[in-house]
Amino acid sequence: GEVSYAGVLSHWYGGNHDKLQRLIGIISLIFLMAYAGAQLIAGGKALHVLFNWPLWAGAVIGAIMVALYCFAGGIRASIWTDAAQSGVMLIAMALLLVVSVVALGGVDSVIVSMGKVDGFLDWFPKDLALPGVAGGVLFAVSWLFAGLSVIGQPHVMVRFMALDDDNNMRKARIWYYLWFSGFYCLATGVGLLSRLYLVDTGSFDAELALPTMALELLPPILVGLILAGIFAATMSTADSLVLSCSAAVTHDLLPKNIERPLLIKLTTIAITGCALLLALTNNQSVFSLVIMSWSGLASAFAPLLLALCVGWKPGQGLSIAAAILGLSVALFWRYMGWHHAVYEGLPGILTGAVVIALGQVKFARDLSSWFGGMVLRSRGR
Repeated sequence: GEVSYAGVLSHWYGGNHDKLQRLIGIISLIFLMAYAGAQLIAGGKALHVLFNWPLWAGAVIGAIMVALYCFAGGIRASIWTDAAQSGVMLIAMALLLVVSVVALGGVDSVIVSMGKVDGFLDWFPKDLALPGVAGGVLFAVSWLFAGLSVIGQPHVMVRFMALDDDNNMRKARIWYYLWFSGFYCLATGVGLLSRLYLVDTGSFDAELALPTMALELLPPILVGLILAGIFAATMSTADSLVLSCSAAVTHDLLPKNIERPLLIKLTTIAITGCALLLALTNNQSVFSLVIMSWSGLASAFAPLLLALCVGWKPGQGLSIAAAILGLSVALFWRYMGWHHAVYEGLPGILTGAVVIALGQVKFARDLSSWFGGMVLRSRGR
């Protein structure tokens, strides 16, 4: 079987779409590396707040740790460490939520305090793209596509590829949704509470909220637990991204016959170094980099995967066109600043889907015309 996401998409029906595989590999490498850089930045920010270290220090430490265990154990090490790190993340976020609520006087007091912040509890804030319910619906649909975008993420989909048995898919989904739902609620709660603790939102970097709250509310030993949770969150993503980048280089871009364990491990080290360099030279926020990478990958790959799953067989040229146009629309949408109103993955994914659908319709018409001509010619005989 294939070992990379690009390999799966380009050889879905057993074809040999090497150009498509290389294109997917290049796109994956670029955006996953930016994504990994964002994770290293997040680690640097946490250490900067807690210990007043320079931002580069945390990024370097995170890069070294990721490189070491990816070099030693590959995807198996990544999966097992992710499992352990997810537990640390859950405990750290639950601790911060409970302590924050207690410090503010309980749930009722928290709700009253939130109501005093202008517009904080409005269901339909004034800064939506459209006023009222229409804006709320557009916002919901937009971020529904952000959730759908997960199918375009090589570092996530490769985990499904790693299942030892198809029957374990249901078990994996149950574990995922139980953990994700719980952690998402905890993170949302802490995010809302941070607005009450950090009053000066105009000049404050929102991505420093968690370590700042930890310093204000917790004793040093528990601050260390929060730091562990932050690093667990960044590293559990960064290692997956680095390994997917390595697979893109060694399996999708380089000739197949030079794949060697040592080469793969050295590539992993090189990819980590490039992600670190990107982190140290970047001037965007972590959130901005993550969303750009997330939407770019989804716009390029999600339409093709959906088409393949419903039984369509787009040719190599059509698949390449859909990937390029979908990605281009998403990047243009972001460049124009429209992503503040509508998540750029929505128009990107829809564009790619329309390209493939039109290609399938044209193919069906051409096939029908050819078949009809054959029938008429046979009757003429």
